[in-house]
Amino acid sequence: MRTLRFIFNFYLNASIHVALAVISLLGVTSLVLEIPLNLSLFGFVFFGTIVCYNFVKYGVEAKKYLVVMNAYHKNIQALSFFCFGLAVYFLIHLDRKIWVAVLGLGLISCLYAIPLLPKTKNLRSLGGFKIYIVALVWVGFTVLLPVLDNELDISWDLKILFLQRFILVVALILPFEIRDLQWDDPEIKTLPQIFGIYKTRMLGVILMVVFFLLTFLKDNLIGVEISMRLLVSVLLIIVFLQRDRVPRKYFASFWVEGIPILWFGIYWSLKNLY
Repeated sequence: MRTLRFIFNFYLNASIHVALAVISLLGVTSLVLEIPLNLSLFGFVFFGTIVCYNFVKYGVEAKKYLVVMNAYHKNIQALSFFCFGLAVYFLIHLDRKIWVAVLGLGLISCLYAIPLLPKTKNLRSLGGFKIYIVALVWVGFTVLLPVLDNELDISWDLKILFLQRFILVVALILPFEIRDLQWDDPEIKTLPQIFGIYKTRMLGVILMVVFFLLTFLKDNLIGVEISMRLLVSVLLIIVFLQRDRVPRKYFASFWVEGIPILWFGIYWSLKNLY
């Protein structure tokens, strides 16, 4: 039992679960746009997410990321370096036209944790910007990259997809901000710090209603897409109505982050079934 708990905690702490969530959103994009599932892109985004998230969580200072004393964190560090090598391998197999986008998204991710200049703040410390920066990067990796990879024109429906994905990621982050309220530096000015927990939860509900209603603004719409967006909206609304469970240890890091994985799994099954 203790071994299983260790493996489960390592799975979460090493950012493997969040990486699965990110590539699940990438998979949803491929299904919605009816474009091929590029295994090289999936591999790069999966392993790159592990590296990026572990760097943000454990490498706020570069020296801390390279010189690790704790044995548990050494294992995460070793995994991160291994994943970095795999991310580079898959990136090499991608078309060079998306390398510029990857460079830009990677730079934003680095500046999120490390200041550009000495004695300056990183992007995470800029009051009120944290949640939007994370959402922007997720949108970039899960929508922009497959669009560039398939050389798609920016249509009206695609603009709706960009907006919906941004709203969804913001909503997915809110439970984490509520959970981390007691630990976050007041200077970060997260939404729970500004509005309080109740108003933040209600904001989450409103965001999911908007997320779902935007679906009906698309020019090309199929029933399965409506059903899937309704499912995701209902699940997250239920999350925001769980007043006592959000602060719990695994509620956000496993269950909330697992919603995109569930979304892709069901969506993929339905698309292949019909």
